Amino acid sequence: GKRSISIDLKNPAGVDTLLRMAERADVLIEPFRAGTAERLGIGPEEVRKRNDSLIYARMTGWGQDGPFAPMAGHDINFTGLSGALYAIGRRDEPPVPPLNLVGDFGGGGMLLALGIVAALFETRGSGHGQVVDAAMVDGAALLTTMIHGMRAMGLWSDQRGANLLDSGAPFYDVYETADGGFMAVGAIEPPFYAEFLDVLELDGGLPTQLDDQRWPEIKGRIAARFKTRTRQDWEARFAGRDACVTPVISMAEAPDHPHNLARSTFIELAGVTQPGPAPRFDRTPAEISGPPPVAGQHSDDVLVRFGFDETERDSLRRTGAVR
Repeated sequence: GKRSISIDLKNPAGVDTLLRMAERADVLIEPFRAGTAERLGIGPEEVRKRNDSLIYARMTGWGQDGPFAPMAGHDINFTGLSGALYAIGRRDEPPVPPLNLVGDFGGGGMLLALGIVAALFETRGSGHGQVVDAAMVDGAALLTTMIHGMRAMGLWSDQRGANLLDSGAPFYDVYETADGGFMAVGAIEPPFYAEFLDVLELDGGLPTQLDDQRWPEIKGRIAARFKTRTRQDWEARFAGRDACVTPVISMAEAPDHPHNLARSTFIELAGVTQPGPAPRFDRTPAEISGPPPVAGQHSDDVLVRFGFDETERDSLRRTGAVR
């Protein structure tokens, strides 16, 4: 649904074009390393001289200050410094990067979006904009808030694979099936755990659920049981049971799962299968209006929308300020 205008920000006319557009904008999202926007002449001070109510949203890995602010980095670096990466993995094995879900997307883009929405809401009352400094290292740390709370209560250790939610507990883990598939088990609460053991036919002779000293023993019994049947067999046995057990399916399989089909969780657009919009809105449902544009595809249309007349548009194209 985005529209693309290509502006040369090293061209003074390009800088002025962006600043003129900011006069009519609600939000400007700036994704450069700390200090870059200021050097280009499009930092918060310059922009807010044109539009005091604008939200200037800054998306970086390290944030706008601190000793790492001028340094390069990627998701794995930001999650590593936040403490989140250290906690993810199995016992006696190295930490496992959780794709780019914790730093880039959850701790980065999603929290930036939330910050923008909150800032826009505040602007309705104050009439003034503000800078949103969204750093992936901060966001990744924020996502570990519950774990920090559990550590403070003595319910979590820094030993990977030894805790309630990190594969330490036998009732919260992934188990392999006879055909090389996997089942995800999240039977934390006692009623769900009892249902889980009933389906496995292991509801007698096991140590107490929360006896963490004997978790390895319990896990071994459960693992051996899962290896006796295929994933499909276990799916059928757990279907309709409140045991918090589901198959672990691949990204290729996910679009065709009956639940995802029923909710249209995935859609196809321009021949590409992809997740559909979320969350759902009952009065104003979201739709994807088209595939991603090529850079500069809508430059002229965007300039018209922001009030540039034909002479100005011709001049910007001729000087290369806009392509």
